[in-house]
Amino acid sequence: MRYLAINSDLFVQNRRRLGELMNPRSVAVLNSNDIMPTSADGVRPFIQDADMFYLSGIDQEESILVICPGAREVKHREVLFLRKTDENIAIWEGAKYTKEEAREMSGIATVYWMSEFEQIFRSLVFESENVYLNTNEHTRADTTVETRNARFLKWCMNEFPLHHYERLAPLMHRLRAVKSPAEIELIRTACRITDETFRRLLGFIKPGVWEYEIEAEIYHEFLRNRSQGPAYESIVASGVNTCVLHYVKNDRKCREGELVLIDFGAEYANYASDVTRTVPVSGRFSSRQKDIYNAVLRVQKAAMQMLRPGNTFREYNREVGHIMEQELIDLGLLHAEDVKRQDSENPLYKRYYMHGTSHFIGLNVHDVGDTCRTFEAGMVMSCEPGIYIREEGTGIRLENDVLITENDPVDLTAEIPIEADHIEELMNR
Repeated sequence: MRYLAINSDLFVQNRRRLGELMNPRSVAVLNSNDIMPTSADGVRPFIQDADMFYLSGIDQEESILVICPGAREVKHREVLFLRKTDENIAIWEGAKYTKEEAREMSGIATVYWMSEFEQIFRSLVFESENVYLNTNEHTRADTTVETRNARFLKWCMNEFPLHHYERLAPLMHRLRAVKSPAEIELIRTACRITDETFRRLLGFIKPGVWEYEIEAEIYHEFLRNRSQGPAYESIVASGVNTCVLHYVKNDRKCREGELVLIDFGAEYANYASDVTRTVPVSGRFSSRQKDIYNAVLRVQKAAMQMLRPGNTFREYNREVGHIMEQELIDLGLLHAEDVKRQDSENPLYKRYYMHGTSHFIGLNVHDVGDTCRTFEAGMVMSCEPGIYIREEGTGIRLENDVLITENDPVDLTAEIPIEADHIEELMNR
């Protein structure tokens, strides 16, 4: 792996916490992700299932983790199954984990090859009453492509139809929403790489560069710093494209006088950063651009201060909406009298700011977690207000990553330049 070794204590503690949430006489099973095909014999780079990594630290395909806290044999309370390397695999793909390497990485003492899975798992199922299976329950998930977890679910329920089945996802969402100190350090590293990358971009962007050339600079700096690459598809949107929220074509030339919105973030050890900056292509904001920019920045600064224990997404987004309304009135985009008469279920500010302000960040850029849960110390959130004025062809979004603590919020991306004057200064050095 490109990233530095992670202390196995992180994964040991994660498994312990999961075991405490499971019902008695239960077994849980998690599968690695597939290597996804393209066409012919082509494949995509492997990306591990986030829950599998969270509980094991294993970053390899064809792996299974079984957790059975009450197993009669102590050695079978945590079991890892791995793909065995043979000479052909070693020649064509390179060696896979040895059992010793997997033990060191995961902190799991009992490691078998995949060929032994069915026999051992069957014995653990017959000791258990409940089987926890993992499914993708993210509210925005597209489950069209069947995963190894989904295929295993069908096999398991067919083989053991009289057992009681439980959903593992709610437990994982509960655990993963609050980050441990070790996880926060990994996210900090991803943010640091993103900082270095943005500073590189400020010296590169000028009229005439193409959006994809900016994207290439992002890839260069990410990979140079031990990242596997972007935590998500980078958005490099210039001119009218700044008003397209999920624009990823990145195929337009940046022109003088325009803005370029860059929504990007490095991953590090599978943990994500998520940052957006909007900069002037020519190195100087126009007066109107700077007014809009500073309005977004004021909203962001106010929103960050609301990322505190006890708040909720509902109350948070409502208050951010009120702040945004006043900024839009001051920019001449809304009229105060119209705002007073607006439908509270369809506020007028949504014409110019149509997305939410925050989401969880962790092993996924849109990490799992219950959005009805009150904010807690240890949660990491994006903070990303924006104003999109399609009639002016101007969109500005600013996004930082914020750690909720028992005291003041901590901006994990505070070093990444964001003040308009600072950005102009760095672009004109």
